[in-house]
Amino acid sequence: MHAGRPTTRPGKLAGDKAYGSQSIRSYLQKRGIIGVIPSKQNELKKQKNFDQKSYRRRNVVERCIGWLKENRRLGTRYEKLAITFSAMVQLAIIQQYFRNLELINTA
Repeated sequence: MHAGRPTTRPGKLAGDKAYGSQSIRSYLQKRGIIGVIPSKQNELKKQKNFDQKSYRRRNVVERCIGWLKENRRLGTRYEKLAITFSAMVQLAIIQQYFRNLELINTA
């Protein structure tokens, strides 16, 4: 892994309505990033061509992070080294996989 700033930028950035300010939208536009942020009801300028498919995929990421935070060791970032933190994430995923297998086999 390389330290420092990433060399590429994302093509799209999804966020909820709280990140829908004009300053954030212009920041993304200057950098060539498409903002997938729904418009607020009180906004004067409504967003055209809103990509609902990309916005829905954001939910999967949020639920995964929420599930990982249920593991206290990951939520509190007890592990300080990146390699041990990565190992704990992998262990949590394996543990969840076995739980799902148990549910399938008992049904």
